[in-house]
Amino acid sequence: MDGSEGEGGGQILRTAIALSALTGNEVLVHSIRSKRDNPGLQPQHLCAVNGVARLCDANMRGAFVGSDRIEFSPGKVRGGSHRLSVGTAGSVTLVLQACMLASARSDEEFRFEVTGGTNVRWSPPIDFYRWVLFPYLKRMKGDASLIEAVRGFYPEGGGRVAAAWRPPTSFSPLRITERGDLRGILGSVYVQGLPSHIGKRLGDAVRKEFLGATVRLESEHTQGTSRGAGVFLAADFANCRLSGDSLGERGVSAEEVGGKAARSLKAELDSVSTVDVHSSDQLLPYMCLADGPSSFFVREVTGHLAAQVDLLCRFLDAKVSFTAMERGARVDVWPSYTYS
Repeated sequence: MDGSEGEGGGQILRTAIALSALTGNEVLVHSIRSKRDNPGLQPQHLCAVNGVARLCDANMRGAFVGSDRIEFSPGKVRGGSHRLSVGTAGSVTLVLQACMLASARSDEEFRFEVTGGTNVRWSPPIDFYRWVLFPYLKRMKGDASLIEAVRGFYPEGGGRVAAAWRPPTSFSPLRITERGDLRGILGSVYVQGLPSHIGKRLGDAVRKEFLGATVRLESEHTQGTSRGAGVFLAADFANCRLSGDSLGERGVSAEEVGGKAARSLKAELDSVSTVDVHSSDQLLPYMCLADGPSSFFVREVTGHLAAQVDLLCRFLDAKVSFTAMERGARVDVWPSYTYS
């Protein structure tokens, strides 16, 4: 597989390695992140690869920082407790993503403890797993839960997440073609190592954007190895949840951070979405493993989603179709045995 395809980031590598473990097929990935300024494997990518390798006693060649080529030969996936460390502020959620998918066909229980960054740029925040992804997986009969989370931000990291995961005997399909009634805006406002008034300003900015709506935000003020702040939001509908978030940055006001999170959620609300752009590429692999077809609407067919489709169709022989619509697209997913 060519690791520079699509957006050319670490996603192709992580997903290919996870699907290799899931299916038992060997894989060779070359040109890893070759178009990036810092090409090759970086610590967070290596942590994900090593984590999946530990799950299935894989044989590997090329698994080191800077490598642009890796050969991966999986064994049988085994349950139990697995501790992994990114060693930097690299994303713990992307490591979890790979390990959970790799083990999705196992009949054993797993506990993953990962240290690194829980809320970092270009990666799903741990809040997304808690508020959106894990609830969706439970609807699909998977048992996923967040046991513990200590936040870690760039550049120090120092975050820690413990998650429990028990895959189902078979995943139920997701057919979400209507949102249903809006029950409210949920989410969390978090501040670590910074003045507590920042949290209030973040929350006030969100409420200002959603005047007239029921907004229920959890407020979290902690101390830790690293400092940071941010907002995670989820629009809670009867049939689905759509999310938006924003991470604090040096020199950017709390009001702007809160407003940005609200606007990112509004972009989903103003579209046909029943599954947001962050959820779509993460849920798609489980839909391809489900015991029936799945359908949903998405605001945009992102590069991440298109890359996932290509990989899943190669490894799992599933079929996925996109139907363009005004303000988005419909996505239909057929696991291989539903059309064979």
